[in-house]
Amino acid sequence: MGAKAKKALKKNMKKIAASAAASSQPPLPQNPKPSADFLPLEGGPARKAPVTTKPLESKATVLYIGRIPHGFYETEIEGFFQQFGTVKRVRVARNKKTGKSKHFGFIQFEDPEVAEIAAGAMNDYLLLEHMLQVRVVSPEDVKPNLWKGFKCHYKPVDYVQIERKNHNKERTLEEHRKMLQKVVKRDKKRRASIEAAGIDYECPELVGNTQPAPKKIKFDED
Repeated sequence: MGAKAKKALKKNMKKIAASAAASSQPPLPQNPKPSADFLPLEGGPARKAPVTTKPLESKATVLYIGRIPHGFYETEIEGFFQQFGTVKRVRVARNKKTGKSKHFGFIQFEDPEVAEIAAGAMNDYLLLEHMLQVRVVSPEDVKPNLWKGFKCHYKPVDYVQIERKNHNKERTLEEHRKMLQKVVKRDKKRRASIEAAGIDYECPELVGNTQPAPKKIKFDED
């Protein structure tokens, strides 16, 4: 074997020895794991303690109440929900003309935690054969006019009294004649419908003066 062949053989032997040594050592981790807070007891994996984030405190104090039954209004709602905490104000949506309930309303508590508890306890609560729908209203959705007139106990319009006054008010002669003309017009229409139906019936005659009132004549002072 020549000198050149010996040198090449030595180089190959060194390369093989270096590669064998490198393969026997464990590879170094590129991203080392953070230290564990809980060590394994019986060969289990190590664990880190869970990071607990403090939940955001809710500042909502207003609740929406839907499907309010008949007879369960401001006074009853306030008295019922006072078992959870201090109630600041209550408002039931009502019809402007009749004053009847629209079966939904709003209630405001003094403490946000009380509002959360009341919403969770009263949602889907069966009351007078109605399943109440209660949820928290975020402060962004509370409009300025939400509590407009919440202290007023709405009194419905007494249409019977209004019609009584209109019926009993004093009328002029011209107003009486106009009213009589309407009565005669309705009577003629009724007679025509009876004749068209082929019914032999004699309607009583209406007696009255339907002529317009004479105009007043002004005389000179001379």
